Amino acid sequence: MDLLFSAEGQSFPIRLVDGAPRTLAALVAALPMTLQLHTPKIAGSHIFWHAPFVEDVEGSTHVLDAKAGAFIYWPVRQFLEITFAPLQAETAHVTVLGHLDAPVEGIAALAAVLKRDQGRRILSGSLSATTQTAPIPAPTRLPQDIVSARKALWAEMPQDIAGITASRAIMHPAGPVFMAESEARVLHELLWWLRSAIGRRDEAVLRQSAAIALDKTATRLRDFCHLDTTPALLFRLATAMEEPHDFSVLIDEAILAAGRIGAWIDLLIPWNDLNEAFRTAID
Repeated sequence: MDLLFSAEGQSFPIRLVDGAPRTLAALVAALPMTLQLHTPKIAGSHIFWHAPFVEDVEGSTHVLDAKAGAFIYWPVRQFLEITFAPLQAETAHVTVLGHLDAPVEGIAALAAVLKRDQGRRILSGSLSATTQTAPIPAPTRLPQDIVSARKALWAEMPQDIAGITASRAIMHPAGPVFMAESEARVLHELLWWLRSAIGRRDEAVLRQSAAIALDKTATRLRDFCHLDTTPALLFRLATAMEEPHDFSVLIDEAILAAGRIGAWIDLLIPWNDLNEAFRTAID
């Protein structure tokens, strides 16, 4: 099967490869996919968007060995990415899902626009299969209120997040925005760590740890960062950790929620302008 990645009036074919059956199955089940593009925050020659699924690494390719044009899934960060040049020096392993079937210069040009415009506007795109696939409904094993709230979170940026940069209360806009993004990111990574400990640590301890982390982040987002509705899902997930739900399913749901909250906030931050201002200030 081949995919078609489209953004900014351009389309780029992607040829999938074998070797990652679980991740490919999750990817195909999520197609067609509407996505919002993110620019790297520190370094890296790639464009990325958040994946609406959670899977462990398959194939375990070192991220620095991913060739230009690679289409990869990065667990823990939960990104789907297309590279166009060597990435930054970082120790991490990723799943290679395919390769760009077009010159990488087109992705590089798109990345330059994305780098310039993030924080000013959201660059949207789509990912679809070139051949028709029958959708496979995922079984629901969690309370419907949690699933519905997560679907709504993924479908559209919450209004309290969309309005956070417009507020002019004390410390706005920069302080609460950066704090909210970092709180969500740290929660997302911690939940991945807890997930990786399933089978090696006592489940009761993992549940308690997840509940405390969810409650702490939700409280900070509400009380310090002035988000009045988005934290409700995190509070609900914290409560669910004490209910008799399958922990492996519940932790994945929490990861999807935390990652999406962080992703929406990230889109509001003009990272390139901030990096340039920082360099100018310290120089």
